[in-house]
Amino acid sequence: MVSRRVLLLPARGELSRQLALVLRFAGYDVETAAPEQALDQIRAADFGIIFLALDDLAESAVAALDGLDRQMPVVLVHGADREAAPPSLPWSAVRLAWPTTHEALKDCLDRLFPREGTPGLRSSELFRALVGDSRAIQTTRELILQVAQSDATVLILGESGTGKEVIARNLHYYSSRRSRPFVPINCGAIPGELLESELFGHEKGAFTGALNSRQGRFEMAEGGTLFLDEIGDMPMAMQVKLLRVLQERCFERVGSNKTIHCDVRVVAATHRNLEDEIVNNRFREDLYYRLNVFPIEVPALRERIEDIQPLVEELSARLKAEKKGAVRLASAAIRLLQRYHWPGNVRELSNLVERLTILHPNRVVNAADLPEKFLRYAEPADLAPVPARLAVETPESSADAAPLNTDAAHVRLPEDGLDLKEHLNALECALIRQALDEANGVVAHAATLLRMRRTTLVEKLRKYGLRGEETSII
Repeated sequence: MVSRRVLLLPARGELSRQLALVLRFAGYDVETAAPEQALDQIRAADFGIIFLALDDLAESAVAALDGLDRQMPVVLVHGADREAAPPSLPWSAVRLAWPTTHEALKDCLDRLFPREGTPGLRSSELFRALVGDSRAIQTTRELILQVAQSDATVLILGESGTGKEVIARNLHYYSSRRSRPFVPINCGAIPGELLESELFGHEKGAFTGALNSRQGRFEMAEGGTLFLDEIGDMPMAMQVKLLRVLQERCFERVGSNKTIHCDVRVVAATHRNLEDEIVNNRFREDLYYRLNVFPIEVPALRERIEDIQPLVEELSARLKAEKKGAVRLASAAIRLLQRYHWPGNVRELSNLVERLTILHPNRVVNAADLPEKFLRYAEPADLAPVPARLAVETPESSADAAPLNTDAAHVRLPEDGLDLKEHLNALECALIRQALDEANGVVAHAATLLRMRRTTLVEKLRKYGLRGEETSII
C-alpha cells in the first residue's frame, strides 16, 4: 500500500495554506517543509506524494528537489493566473488547477493513492522516468502531460533505441488508465500469420495447433493501454483489421463470429518514415491518419548530449539495484561519450554502461578505459593519467589531514616565464574536476573534499564552465 503521507512545498504562502487545510480535511497526513529542508525530509520519511504549490517560492522548491527519486509522484498545484509548470521543471508531474473541485481533487488522489488490491501504480517494472534536462526532453515531457489524460491515439516516432516504449509507459502512467494493464506487443517480431491471433485471440480449433481458446492483446489491455511497437512493420492485411478496431472499437477472435467490444487506448510507435512507406504502398494512408492524431517525436541521443551524464547515472543505479554492480565515469570519459554519434541511441549507451560495470566493477572509469571506437574521438588531455586522490591542507582542515603533495623541489619556472594566474586557474580547475569525479558529481561532497563552502564551489563551477549535480536540474 502506498503511503498516504503528503509533503507540501513550500511551507509558506497562501496557496500552500489552503492546500494543507483541504488535504488534512480529506484525511491525509500532511507535512510541510522549507525548500532547503525538503530533500532531507523526503529521505528521512516515507512520503507517498509531493504537492508543489506554484507560488513565488516555486523555483527555489524545484531547485531544492534536485536528486529526487524520479518515480516519486509529484502534483503541481497552480492558480488560473500562473504557468502550469516552471520552465526548469525536472520531472513529469500531474497538474491540478486551484481553486479545484472535490471531484477533481478526489480523482487526482485516487490515482496517486490506489485502493487495497489495486495494481501498484509506482511499480518500477512498469514505469521508467524520462531522464535528462535538455530542451528536447523537456518538450517531450510537456507533450506527454498534455495528451496523457485524453484517450487520443498517440504515434511515437523516433530512431531505434531512443526509448519509444519509455514514452508509451509514461503516457499510461500519467493517464486515468494507470491502474489498468499496459500491454506491449512488437508488431515486427511476430510473423504476419500469427499476428491476428496475438492481437485478437482465437477460439479452440480455429487453426492447427489451437488446442484452447486464447485471449488476444486487445482483451488483455481492456480498460488500459495497448502499445503497438514497430507498427510500420505490420503486414497490409493486418492494417485493414486494425483500422476497423480503431474506428469501431470492436473485433472478433480468430475462428469466432462473436463481436467483442473494447475500451483500449492505442499508442503506436515506429522508427520508419510512414509517409515514405505510404508512397511505396507498404502502409495504408487511412490507418496513418487514424494513428497520427497526436504525434510525439523522440529525439536521438546525439541531439541531447547534455543528457548523457544523467543517463549514465540512472543506468548505473538500475544495475546496482539489480545487484549487478555499479560504475562511475570520470568527467573526461563523459566528454568523450558526448563526441560520439550514438547510432544505437540510449540502447547502445545502456549496453556500454553494463559492459563497463562488468569490466570495471565499483570503479571510476577514465576515458582511456572506454572501448576503442570511442577513443577515436579523444583529445590528448582526455587520456592523461588521473592522479591519486589529493587532499588540500587548509586552516580549517583537521590536524591529521593528508597535505597536498606539490613536490615543490621539482617545480621549475620556465626560462621565458609563465602567466601565474592562468597556471593557478588551470591547476584549480583540474583539482575541482578531480573532486567532482571523486564525489560522483555531487557539489556538496566535492566542496567537503576541497575544504570550501558549497556556494563558493558553485561560483567556481560557473567560472570554469563545469557541471555538478547541484548546479543544474535533472
